[in-house]
Amino acid sequence: MVSNKLYFTKMSDNFRNIPAEAEKVAAFNELSHKKMLRLRLLAEELIGMMSQLVQYGDGEFWIENKGEKYELHIKLINKETVDREKLLSVSSTGKNAAAKGIMGKLICAVEYMIDERSKVADAQYDFYGMGMMQYGDYAAWSLMNYRNNVDEASNEEAWDELEKSIIANLSDDVVVGIIGQNINVIVKKDLSKI
Repeated sequence: MVSNKLYFTKMSDNFRNIPAEAEKVAAFNELSHKKMLRLRLLAEELIGMMSQLVQYGDGEFWIENKGEKYELHIKLINKETVDREKLLSVSSTGKNAAAKGIMGKLICAVEYMIDERSKVADAQYDFYGMGMMQYGDYAAWSLMNYRNNVDEASNEEAWDELEKSIIANLSDDVVVGIIGQNINVIVKKDLSKI
């Protein structure tokens, strides 16, 4: 099943409709109240990300499911080039302060994939390499890969961010990928585990 698609532009305020769409999907699939709340909470977490990502282009949101395996999708069509070097030159450290917290890391992963040069410029961010997956010509950043590569003993700050993150604790995985001009963010959750 694929839900209705919600469309966004820089100037729209349709983000508030994302949780309502999650509730519609839950009602249609006759999910329990607890499962509906989980789906809605994951959708609410995406609102902040979507509001930051539409600066790069128009977007859409939808939910897909096969049985109790759900995916919340954000797709953006990148219309702007990101000059990360120019943006980061304003920072006193030269580093991206937004790369803190799991949601900040997800947004930075999207930005890294948009601008190939940023992979070199921001090589100091180990979280990016720790979450990368390769499928032939297609590369993606996965929260599950990142989580699996974070060593609690040697990287206490990263482990603490994972422990405190709603999306890291509620989702099974978050995958960020780019194909051509299309930026895809997919939050995966198997609700049969609840």
